[in-house]
Amino acid sequence: MVRPITTKSLLKTVRSGFEQIVDHRAGNKSISLSDALMSGFAMFSLKDSSLLEFNDRRSKDQNLKNIYSLKKIPSDTQMRTVVDPVSPEEIKPIFKDIYQVVKQNGVLEQMKYLGHYLVSLDGSGYYSSHTIHCDSCLERKNSKTGEITYHHQMLAGAIVHPDMATVIPLAPEPIIKQDGQQKNDCERNAAKRFMAQLRADHPDELFIITEDALSSNAPHIKELKKYNLRFLLGVKPKDHVFLFEQVAQAHQAGQTTEYEVTRQGVTHRFRFINQVPLNTSNQDVLVNFIEYWEIKGDKVQHFCWITDLTVTKINIFELMRGGRARWKIENETFNTLKNQGYNFEHNYGHGQQNLSVNFALLMMLAFLVDQVQQLAFPLFQAVLKKEGSRKRLWQHMRALFYTLEFASLEDIFSALLYGYKVEGVVIFGPT
Repeated sequence: MVRPITTKSLLKTVRSGFEQIVDHRAGNKSISLSDALMSGFAMFSLKDSSLLEFNDRRSKDQNLKNIYSLKKIPSDTQMRTVVDPVSPEEIKPIFKDIYQVVKQNGVLEQMKYLGHYLVSLDGSGYYSSHTIHCDSCLERKNSKTGEITYHHQMLAGAIVHPDMATVIPLAPEPIIKQDGQQKNDCERNAAKRFMAQLRADHPDELFIITEDALSSNAPHIKELKKYNLRFLLGVKPKDHVFLFEQVAQAHQAGQTTEYEVTRQGVTHRFRFINQVPLNTSNQDVLVNFIEYWEIKGDKVQHFCWITDLTVTKINIFELMRGGRARWKIENETFNTLKNQGYNFEHNYGHGQQNLSVNFALLMMLAFLVDQVQQLAFPLFQAVLKKEGSRKRLWQHMRALFYTLEFASLEDIFSALLYGYKVEGVVIFGPT
């Protein structure tokens, strides 16, 4: 019998994953590696705005030990010191662990689209400085002043669905200088690593990768096919002149298919053709082309995609919706992390080795746990609906965390939803 997903079970999976990481430090260790990593995760789970805020609660907050199974809570300096040398590759497997929990429970099935899981892939920056940097930092030089900006980026992928606000993040791929390399890393190389890891983690899963027009090139498409990943990629006339010329010629010859449908006052107009060459240099790379106009009164929006899925009048509307769902990696992922309490672009500490990357991974891991709760945990869904926004929920959750002792996050959610009693006085949850 499959057990229902609870916040407690998710946190147990995270803690267990940290305990699998080998601690290579020598000598006596006052803080265990698993406690340091779990404390970092707890900081992002609670949406603390800084290490200082987390450090303030350390000496007085029994809830950290109760809820996150912490034996000894590190100071901010201890956390930085212990987490900095950990390889990001050792944290990534926990994303797979949580994925397997959700998969086995059956709730991930509702995220399927066109018989696959639709994975939106894009990069985003999360750290920038003119002075503080490490060997892994990317460098950008101002051509006029010569000033160097050091920065970190991440390539993130998330399972998305056109009808759902929830996303399920997969293990992200840091865009950093690789060991022994002087040149900047790039999103294209990070995508190669991401796809290899995705297929290694989920060898039999059916995925459709959706990306922006920068990805619509032959080497990237060949890499997708190498890992048996279907694709739905944006294309633009200025960047894909040969492709659009081929489609125009095919249209003049009557070889394209036109299709139009009106739904709820909106006209959806399509043109498509299967098996056209991508460009002059790669005419052996054949793709299926979709052109789409959304017409609302006088307002017209225009989009184009290429895919390896055969396009028909039956599936073109759903393919279009899948292509437009690409924006969920920006709207429901990066924007949520930046603007809804996660403090994605705040510098929690850069370190000398991997601290900045590891903190970004721990934040994304906390975001994954929150998204799974939103997908699968009715109590979390109910309290989020009552609070009205994530930021409001995090604020009230932290307030209770500071003032009362709880055995679990479920107890905090229940208190926010139903109210709670303190020494015989009933205090109703916020309305």
